[in-house]
Amino acid sequence: MTKRQILIINGPNLNLLGRRQPEIYGNKGFEDYFGQLSGLFAEASLSYFQSNHEGDLIDKIHEVGFTYDGIVINAGAYTHTSVALADALSAVTAPAVEVHISNIHAREAFRHHSYLSPVCKGMICGLGLQGYELAVRFLMGLPGKDSTKPA
Repeated sequence: MTKRQILIINGPNLNLLGRRQPEIYGNKGFEDYFGQLSGLFAEASLSYFQSNHEGDLIDKIHEVGFTYDGIVINAGAYTHTSVALADALSAVTAPAVEVHISNIHAREAFRHHSYLSPVCKGMICGLGLQGYELAVRFLMGLPGKDSTKPA
């Protein structure tokens, strides 16, 4: 049986997790967490990509969006500004789940709107790094790219 391929994408400033505003984002760096997360999903092939550049995020979505079984995306501030990222997610067949470490609806008003939510299967926010695990679990429950079952 082929392992399900799921990509986790983190956008701008998320390379600073563990150091940036720990009262909001926690004390753990994402690379450390990714090792733990991968260990929870032996039946999956998880990969991770982070960039502070919108075009790089779009290129990565295009690269994997027709071959992977799912995308977990935390676009950071691009969530609230990027029609281009929403268009990229709309253009590919891999289902996506939007994740935010903090509760974006309990923060500044400009963070309350997401351009990505309408093109994602769902959105998880405010549950810290555990949101990534929940997103992967959800995607693992969907029919895979090789399945004949409807999504």
